Order: sequence, then structure tokens, then C-alpha cells
Amino acid sequence: QVRLVESGGGLVQAGGSLRLSCAASGSVSNIRAMAWYRQGPGKKRELVAAITSAGVANYADSVKGRFTISRDNAKNTVYLQMNSLTPEDTNVYYCNALLRVGRDHDDYWGQGTQVTVST
Repeated sequence: QVRLVESGGGLVQAGGSLRLSCAASGSVSNIRAMAWYRQGPGKKRELVAAITSAGVANYADSVKGRFTISRDNAKNTVYLQMNSLTPEDTNVYYCNALLRVGRDHDDYWGQGTQVTVST
């Protein structure tokens, strides 16, 4: 069991920056990867960035060069630094954790944090 709590969302003008945080608690030793997803009104939830427990990261094409995912293992926290934001980045951003327990895999989700980018 893992609990994920996101923070750092807010309102920013186009071209600005935000940093999202996701703090994990519970069975954190079983986490194999963490990721950020986003979902806007009437849209599907899409992967933004992911990072494995070994630190290997990947990004959606739409955010490459603008967003950076990072981790602080001591704090069991994952961050998403978002730069050069555009109105198209307006979404609810969700933290996700993939756990492995024996042969089983489990996914956990945070509550989401709103990011709004104005023109």
C-alpha cells in the first residue's frame, strides 16, 4: 500500500514555470517506477514523464526539453519541473507509482493537482 500526495500546482502565465511534488508513503521499498500523468476536461489521461527506481527517465514528446522529472529517494518524493508553460499544458496532473510485490504489480494514484496556464 502506497499513498501519494501531490502539491505545487497553481495558476501561471504562459512562459512561466511550476514545480510539482509527489510525496510517497507506505510500502515505498516496493516502488519500481513513478510517473506524472495529466488530464484535462474531456480528454484522456496521458503520460507526461516517468522515472524508474534506477533513475531512468522518459518523457512525452509534447514536453521534451521543457519538463524534467527527478527524484529524492531520501524523501521518497518525485518532482516535475515544468518550464516554458503554454495554455495547452493546462490539466490536472496526477502522480502514479508502480509497485512490485512478489510476482504482482500494483498501481497507486495521487489526488491530482491543478495546473492552469493563462495567455
